[in-house]
Amino acid sequence: MNDSNQTSGIGFGEFVALMAMVSSLAALSTDAMLPALSVIAEDLGIQRRNDAQLVISILFLGMATGQVIFGPLSDSSGRKPAVYAGYVFFVAGCLLSLFSDNLTTMLVGRFLQGFGIAGPRSVSMALIRDLYEGREMARIMSFIMTVFILVPIVAPALGQGILLVAEWRAIFGSFLVLAVTSVVWFGVRQPETLPRARRQSYSFVRVYSAGREVLATRSSLGFTVAAGLASGGFIGYLNSSQQIFQDAYQVGDRFALYFAILASSLGMASFANGKMVVRYGMRSLSTWALRTLAVLSAVFLAVAFLQGGLPAFWSFIVYMMLAFFCVGVLFGNLNSLAMEPLGHIAGVGAAVVASLSLATSAILGAWIGQSYNGTILPLVGGFGGLSLLALAAVSWASGGEQVHNSRA
Repeated sequence: MNDSNQTSGIGFGEFVALMAMVSSLAALSTDAMLPALSVIAEDLGIQRRNDAQLVISILFLGMATGQVIFGPLSDSSGRKPAVYAGYVFFVAGCLLSLFSDNLTTMLVGRFLQGFGIAGPRSVSMALIRDLYEGREMARIMSFIMTVFILVPIVAPALGQGILLVAEWRAIFGSFLVLAVTSVVWFGVRQPETLPRARRQSYSFVRVYSAGREVLATRSSLGFTVAAGLASGGFIGYLNSSQQIFQDAYQVGDRFALYFAILASSLGMASFANGKMVVRYGMRSLSTWALRTLAVLSAVFLAVAFLQGGLPAFWSFIVYMMLAFFCVGVLFGNLNSLAMEPLGHIAGVGAAVVASLSLATSAILGAWIGQSYNGTILPLVGGFGGLSLLALAAVSWASGGEQVHNSRA
């Protein structure tokens, strides 16, 4: 374990706060936009309301693309240049979205934001690994995860608050302020953590080879696909949440409050998973979470169908909190399982796994969101159907693990 004051140049508390701020821009860029989607649709002349959801979906596709660029880039250029490059794309995307007057320009800007934010998001994890290991690294990650939990809770309220005093373009202005603040803080206070002697030349061949290995390793591919499927319903929720809450259930400005309540369920799941995973194991917890989500969704889908697609609001909130708890258990476990056979290519392997799973979930989430028809049926059906497919992927991947272990 390294001493933080000697290796990072800043104190432990400042380092954690800086890393949390740098890595939380992705969640903020997603969730703070949600209350503004209907206003953006009206202002940009978007005729089909579901098309406004693309403002969310395209960000995830940009992040999926950026994951396989910035992670390996940081191994060759150093951590700080890769972070700076990511911020350049993010700021350019914010400016493009800020001054957009049509949906196409907005989506190009949002893709650039997602592509750019993949830089600080992925490289910050590598930077932490450079400085810490073992329990100290786990300690830092637990603090950062707390911020990850808090950001989705407060971000919609931030967006809602900005809309009360300014127009939606001011939300992108707030992104710019936070981006400039964090990159200046990072540039001035955080030293480079990857010495030149440890850097590896950037090679598309290395990324391609890692991608081939992930695809050829049954357990890695299966758990990566399962992670994408399990997250697809969640991104479908992000895409359609504003319409469900404000159009279907007409909660008005209380949207941010209900969104925060549901987001807290993810936090509880993350905490509970940390306690349970040592005792029960990642695979067992993932299997039971998927089974529970499938059964829960099937039952609630029937209830919702019998009530015209819009059951009582309280029952929807209860269902979503239980569903989010299951998804929260799945988030970390499935990606960790996908990485288990890839220890020899951990850095680039993690980038490939994250990119594939995020691209899968972004596409499926967009499909669920675009299926919104004024009811919750597409969302609940999406959660149920994708959990069944993910369960099949986990079963297939586990078979691959058994083959691997028997050969070993």
